[in-house]
Amino acid sequence: MSAQTELIVVGVDGGGSSTRVYVADEQAHVLFKATGEGSAVTPGAEADSAEILGAMVRNAVIDAEMGHLMPRALVVGVAGVGREAQRIALQQELERLEVADAVVVISDAEAAMEDAFVEGPGILLIAGTGSIAWGRSPSGVMQRCGGWGPVIGDEGSGAWLGRKALQVIAAAHDGREPETALTGAILTALELDDVSAIITWAASATPAHMATLAPAVLTAAEVGDLRANTIVTMAVEELALHVRALARTLFVDERAAIPVALHGGLLGKGRPMRKRLEHRLKTLVPGSIVRHQTVDAARGAVQMALRTIGLSIEAP
Repeated sequence: MSAQTELIVVGVDGGGSSTRVYVADEQAHVLFKATGEGSAVTPGAEADSAEILGAMVRNAVIDAEMGHLMPRALVVGVAGVGREAQRIALQQELERLEVADAVVVISDAEAAMEDAFVEGPGILLIAGTGSIAWGRSPSGVMQRCGGWGPVIGDEGSGAWLGRKALQVIAAAHDGREPETALTGAILTALELDDVSAIITWAASATPAHMATLAPAVLTAAEVGDLRANTIVTMAVEELALHVRALARTLFVDERAAIPVALHGGLLGKGRPMRKRLEHRLKTLVPGSIVRHQTVDAARGAVQMALRTIGLSIEAP
Protein backbone atom coordinates (compact mmCIF):
# COMPACT_ATOMS: atom_id res chain seq x y z
CA MET A 1 0.00 0.00 0.00
CA SER A 2 2.75 2.47 0.94
CA ALA A 3 4.51 2.03 -2.41
CA GLN A 4 1.39 3.25 -4.24
CA THR A 5 0.78 6.25 -2.01
CA GLU A 6 1.43 9.53 -3.80
CA LEU A 7 0.12 11.87 -1.14
CA ILE A 8 0.60 12.03 2.61
CA VAL A 9 -0.55 14.30 5.41
CA VAL A 10 0.54 14.51 9.04
CA GLY A 11 -1.55 15.08 12.15
CA VAL A 12 -0.03 15.90 15.53
CA ASP A 13 -1.34 15.88 19.08
CA GLY A 14 1.13 17.76 21.25
CA GLY A 15 0.71 17.92 25.02
CA GLY A 16 2.82 18.81 28.00
CA SER A 17 3.91 15.24 28.70
CA SER A 18 4.00 13.61 25.27
CA THR A 19 3.48 14.19 21.55
CA ARG A 20 1.88 11.84 19.03
CA VAL A 21 2.43 12.05 15.29
CA TYR A 22 0.32 10.24 12.66
CA VAL A 23 1.40 9.95 9.03
CA ALA A 24 -1.61 9.17 6.82
CA ASP A 25 -2.48 8.79 3.14
CA GLU A 26 -5.23 10.48 1.14
CA GLN A 27 -7.76 7.89 2.38
CA ALA A 28 -7.00 8.75 6.03
CA HIS A 29 -5.27 5.39 6.51
CA VAL A 30 -2.61 5.86 9.16
CA LEU A 31 0.70 4.61 7.78
CA PHE A 32 2.78 5.23 10.88
CA LYS A 33 2.37 6.41 14.47
CA ALA A 34 5.13 7.91 16.59
CA THR A 35 5.23 9.03 20.22
CA GLY A 36 7.80 11.35 21.76
CA GLU A 37 8.44 14.02 24.36
CA GLY A 38 6.02 16.81 25.18
CA SER A 39 5.83 19.80 22.85
CA ALA A 40 3.39 22.14 24.62
CA VAL A 41 4.14 25.78 23.87
CA THR A 42 5.26 28.26 26.49
CA PRO A 43 5.42 31.98 25.64
CA GLY A 44 8.78 32.91 24.18
CA ALA A 45 9.83 29.29 23.64
CA GLU A 46 7.89 28.57 20.45
CA ALA A 47 11.12 27.70 18.62
CA ASP A 48 11.83 24.93 21.13
CA SER A 49 8.43 23.36 20.53
CA ALA A 50 8.92 23.71 16.78
CA GLU A 51 12.25 21.88 16.90
CA ILE A 52 10.68 18.97 18.80
CA LEU A 53 7.73 18.83 16.42
CA GLY A 54 9.82 19.23 13.28
CA ALA A 55 12.18 16.43 14.24
CA MET A 56 9.31 14.09 15.12
CA VAL A 57 7.48 14.80 11.86
CA ARG A 58 10.60 14.22 9.76
CA ASN A 59 11.45 10.99 11.55
CA ALA A 60 7.86 9.71 11.37
CA VAL A 61 7.72 10.32 7.60
CA ILE A 62 10.98 8.44 7.14
CA ASP A 63 9.87 5.58 9.40
CA ALA A 64 6.65 5.36 7.38
CA GLU A 65 8.88 4.76 4.33
CA MET A 66 7.54 7.99 2.84
CA GLY A 67 10.78 9.94 2.94
CA HIS A 68 10.54 10.60 -0.80
CA LEU A 69 7.33 12.62 -0.28
CA MET A 70 6.80 16.01 1.31
CA PRO A 71 3.61 16.00 3.40
CA ARG A 72 0.98 18.02 1.59
CA ALA A 73 -0.38 19.32 4.89
CA LEU A 74 0.65 19.26 8.53
CA VAL A 75 -1.93 20.07 11.19
CA VAL A 76 -0.45 20.49 14.64
CA GLY A 77 -2.87 20.40 17.55
CA VAL A 78 -0.76 21.50 20.50
CA ALA A 79 -1.29 22.76 24.03
CA GLY A 80 -0.36 26.35 24.78
CA VAL A 81 -1.51 28.08 21.59
CA GLY A 82 -4.84 29.37 22.86
CA ARG A 83 -3.39 32.87 22.50
CA GLU A 84 -3.00 34.06 18.93
CA ALA A 85 0.56 35.32 19.45
CA GLN A 86 1.81 31.85 20.44
CA ARG A 87 -0.10 30.16 17.61
CA ILE A 88 1.32 32.47 14.96
CA ALA A 89 4.85 32.23 16.37
CA LEU A 90 4.78 28.42 16.34
CA GLN A 91 3.32 28.32 12.83
CA GLN A 92 6.06 30.62 11.55
CA GLU A 93 8.75 28.49 13.18
CA LEU A 94 7.33 25.30 11.64
CA GLU A 95 7.05 26.93 8.22
CA ARG A 96 10.69 27.94 8.52
CA LEU A 97 11.63 24.28 9.10
CA GLU A 98 9.88 23.31 5.81
CA VAL A 99 8.41 20.04 7.06
CA ALA A 100 5.24 20.24 4.94
CA ASP A 101 3.77 22.16 2.02
CA ALA A 102 1.08 23.66 4.25
CA VAL A 103 1.20 24.08 8.02
CA VAL A 104 -1.79 24.73 10.26
CA VAL A 105 -1.44 25.22 14.01
CA ILE A 106 -4.45 24.79 16.28
CA SER A 107 -4.93 23.91 19.93
CA ASP A 108 -4.87 20.27 20.97
CA ALA A 109 -8.45 20.79 22.17
CA GLU A 110 -9.60 21.84 18.68
CA ALA A 111 -8.03 18.73 17.18
CA ALA A 112 -9.75 16.58 19.79
CA MET A 113 -13.08 18.36 19.11
CA GLU A 114 -12.71 17.39 15.45
CA ASP A 115 -12.35 13.72 16.34
CA ALA A 116 -15.08 13.77 18.98
CA PHE A 117 -17.82 15.69 17.17
CA VAL A 118 -16.52 16.57 13.66
CA GLU A 119 -18.53 19.79 13.19
CA GLY A 120 -21.48 18.87 15.43
CA PRO A 121 -22.46 20.16 18.89
CA GLY A 122 -20.94 18.91 22.10
CA ILE A 123 -18.60 19.61 25.00
CA LEU A 124 -15.09 18.23 25.20
CA LEU A 125 -13.31 18.16 28.55
CA ILE A 126 -9.56 17.57 28.56
CA ALA A 127 -7.55 16.77 31.69
CA GLY A 128 -3.93 15.77 31.33
CA THR A 129 -0.93 17.83 32.36
CA GLY A 130 -3.28 20.84 32.09
CA SER A 131 -7.04 21.15 31.73
CA ILE A 132 -9.50 22.91 29.44
CA ALA A 133 -13.00 22.46 28.07
CA TRP A 134 -14.30 23.37 24.63
CA GLY A 135 -17.86 23.38 23.44
CA ARG A 136 -19.86 23.91 20.28
CA SER A 137 -23.53 24.88 20.40
CA PRO A 138 -26.20 23.44 18.10
CA SER A 139 -25.91 26.66 16.07
CA GLY A 140 -22.14 26.26 15.67
CA VAL A 141 -20.93 28.79 18.25
CA MET A 142 -17.58 27.75 19.77
CA GLN A 143 -16.49 28.62 23.29
CA ARG A 144 -13.80 27.54 25.70
CA CYS A 145 -13.72 27.33 29.47
CA GLY A 146 -10.59 27.11 31.59
CA GLY A 147 -7.17 26.63 30.07
CA TRP A 148 -5.75 29.62 31.94
CA GLY A 149 -2.39 27.92 32.41
CA PRO A 150 -0.53 26.35 35.34
CA VAL A 151 -0.07 29.52 37.39
CA ILE A 152 -3.70 30.66 37.66
CA GLY A 153 -5.70 27.82 36.13
CA ASP A 154 -5.59 24.21 34.90
CA GLU A 155 -7.86 23.18 37.76
CA GLY A 156 -8.29 19.43 38.13
CA SER A 157 -5.30 18.65 35.92
CA GLY A 158 -2.33 16.42 36.64
CA ALA A 159 -0.13 19.41 37.46
CA TRP A 160 -2.86 20.80 39.73
CA LEU A 161 -3.11 17.46 41.59
CA GLY A 162 0.65 17.36 42.07
CA ARG A 163 0.82 20.94 43.33
CA LYS A 164 -2.05 20.41 45.78
CA ALA A 165 -0.40 17.25 47.11
CA LEU A 166 2.84 19.11 47.81
CA GLN A 167 0.91 21.79 49.70
CA VAL A 168 -0.75 19.14 51.85
CA ILE A 169 2.58 17.42 52.54
CA ALA A 170 4.16 20.70 53.63
CA ALA A 171 1.24 21.46 55.95
CA ALA A 172 1.33 17.96 57.42
CA HIS A 173 5.08 18.23 57.99
CA ASP A 174 4.52 21.50 59.90
CA GLY A 175 1.74 20.00 62.00
CA ARG A 176 -0.89 22.27 60.43
CA GLU A 177 -2.65 19.20 59.10
CA PRO A 178 -2.80 15.53 60.17
CA GLU A 179 -0.31 13.02 58.84
CA THR A 180 -1.06 11.73 55.36
CA ALA A 181 -0.01 8.78 53.24
CA LEU A 182 0.73 11.33 50.53
CA THR A 183 4.04 12.12 52.21
CA GLY A 184 5.51 8.68 51.70
CA ALA A 185 3.89 8.24 48.28
CA ILE A 186 5.28 11.50 46.91
CA LEU A 187 8.74 11.06 48.43
CA THR A 188 8.88 7.62 46.82
CA ALA A 189 7.75 9.00 43.48
CA LEU A 190 10.43 11.71 43.62
CA GLU A 191 13.08 9.35 45.04
CA LEU A 192 13.73 11.76 47.90
CA ASP A 193 14.49 10.97 51.54
CA ASP A 194 13.29 14.12 53.28
CA VAL A 195 10.32 16.45 52.92
CA SER A 196 12.55 19.52 52.94
CA ALA A 197 14.19 18.29 49.73
CA ILE A 198 10.89 18.87 47.96
CA ILE A 199 11.54 22.62 48.10
CA THR A 200 14.52 22.33 45.77
CA TRP A 201 12.69 19.96 43.44
CA ALA A 202 9.57 22.11 43.25
CA ALA A 203 11.55 25.28 42.57
CA SER A 204 12.53 24.04 39.11
CA ALA A 205 9.60 21.70 38.40
CA THR A 206 7.66 22.27 35.20
CA PRO A 207 3.92 21.54 34.93
CA ALA A 208 4.85 18.24 33.27
CA HIS A 209 7.03 17.38 36.27
CA MET A 210 4.20 18.24 38.65
CA ALA A 211 1.85 16.04 36.64
CA THR A 212 4.08 13.01 37.21
CA LEU A 213 2.91 13.11 40.85
CA ALA A 214 -0.75 12.64 39.91
CA PRO A 215 -0.63 8.80 39.89
CA ALA A 216 0.68 8.80 43.46
CA VAL A 217 -2.17 11.09 44.54
CA LEU A 218 -4.78 8.93 42.85
CA THR A 219 -3.34 5.75 44.33
CA ALA A 220 -3.30 7.24 47.83
CA ALA A 221 -6.94 8.25 47.39
CA GLU A 222 -7.89 4.77 46.20
CA VAL A 223 -6.40 3.15 49.31
CA GLY A 224 -8.31 5.50 51.60
CA ASP A 225 -6.08 8.45 52.50
CA LEU A 226 -8.49 11.21 53.50
CA ARG A 227 -6.43 14.18 52.26
CA ALA A 228 -5.65 12.52 48.94
CA ASN A 229 -9.32 11.71 48.52
CA THR A 230 -10.23 15.33 49.25
CA ILE A 231 -7.81 16.56 46.58
CA VAL A 232 -9.27 14.17 43.99
CA THR A 233 -12.81 15.16 44.96
CA MET A 234 -11.89 18.82 44.50
CA ALA A 235 -10.33 18.04 41.11
CA VAL A 236 -13.45 16.23 39.93
CA GLU A 237 -15.64 19.12 41.07
CA GLU A 238 -13.50 21.67 39.24
CA LEU A 239 -13.63 19.66 36.02
CA ALA A 240 -17.37 19.14 36.27
CA LEU A 241 -17.84 22.90 36.71
CA HIS A 242 -16.06 23.45 33.38
CA VAL A 243 -18.71 21.30 31.70
CA ARG A 244 -21.59 22.98 33.53
CA ALA A 245 -20.38 26.47 32.57
CA LEU A 246 -20.34 25.57 28.87
CA ALA A 247 -23.65 23.70 29.15
CA ARG A 248 -25.30 26.87 30.45
CA THR A 249 -23.79 29.25 27.89
CA LEU A 250 -23.97 27.03 24.79
CA PHE A 251 -26.99 24.82 25.51
CA VAL A 252 -28.96 27.27 27.71
CA ASP A 253 -29.67 24.66 30.38
CA GLU A 254 -27.51 21.93 31.92
CA ARG A 255 -30.58 19.68 31.80
CA ALA A 256 -30.65 19.76 27.98
CA ALA A 257 -29.31 16.73 26.12
CA ILE A 258 -25.60 17.49 25.71
CA PRO A 259 -23.02 15.17 24.12
CA VAL A 260 -19.89 15.15 26.29
CA ALA A 261 -16.51 13.67 25.42
CA LEU A 262 -13.68 13.14 27.91
CA HIS A 263 -10.05 13.22 26.87
CA GLY A 264 -6.57 13.35 28.38
CA GLY A 265 -4.34 11.18 30.52
CA LEU A 266 -6.48 11.51 33.65
CA LEU A 267 -9.76 10.68 31.92
CA GLY A 268 -8.98 7.57 29.90
CA LYS A 269 -11.27 4.55 30.04
CA GLY A 270 -11.13 2.82 33.40
CA ARG A 271 -9.23 5.64 35.10
CA PRO A 272 -10.46 6.36 38.64
CA MET A 273 -10.99 10.07 37.99
CA ARG A 274 -13.11 9.35 34.93
CA LYS A 275 -15.43 7.12 36.94
CA ARG A 276 -15.85 9.74 39.64
CA LEU A 277 -16.34 12.51 37.09
CA GLU A 278 -19.02 10.61 35.19
CA HIS A 279 -20.85 10.06 38.47
CA ARG A 280 -20.61 13.76 39.40
CA LEU A 281 -21.82 14.91 35.98
CA LYS A 282 -25.05 12.96 36.46
CA THR A 283 -25.94 15.41 39.24
CA LEU A 284 -24.22 18.64 38.19
CA VAL A 285 -25.02 18.41 34.46
CA PRO A 286 -27.98 16.03 34.33
CA GLY A 287 -28.41 16.40 30.57
CA SER A 288 -24.87 15.23 29.83
CA ILE A 289 -24.52 12.17 27.63
CA VAL A 290 -20.95 10.96 28.03
CA ARG A 291 -19.55 9.30 24.94
CA HIS A 292 -17.50 6.19 25.55
CA GLN A 293 -15.54 6.23 22.31
CA THR A 294 -11.87 7.10 22.74
CA VAL A 295 -11.04 10.61 21.57
CA ASP A 296 -7.92 10.73 19.38
CA ALA A 297 -6.70 14.28 18.76
CA ALA A 298 -3.99 13.13 16.34
CA ARG A 299 -6.68 11.41 14.26
CA GLY A 300 -8.69 14.62 14.34
CA ALA A 301 -5.63 16.53 13.14
CA VAL A 302 -5.28 14.11 10.21
CA GLN A 303 -8.89 14.78 9.22
CA MET A 304 -8.29 18.51 9.34
CA ALA A 305 -5.12 18.12 7.29
CA LEU A 306 -7.09 16.31 4.59
CA ARG A 307 -9.69 19.08 4.57
CA THR A 308 -6.90 21.61 4.22
CA ILE A 309 -6.03 20.13 0.83
CA GLY A 310 -9.63 19.72 -0.25
CA LEU A 311 -10.27 16.16 0.89
CA SER A 312 -12.78 15.07 3.50
CA ILE A 313 -12.91 11.40 4.39
CA GLU A 314 -14.38 9.79 7.47
CA ALA A 315 -11.76 8.29 9.74
CA PRO A 316 -11.76 4.47 9.80
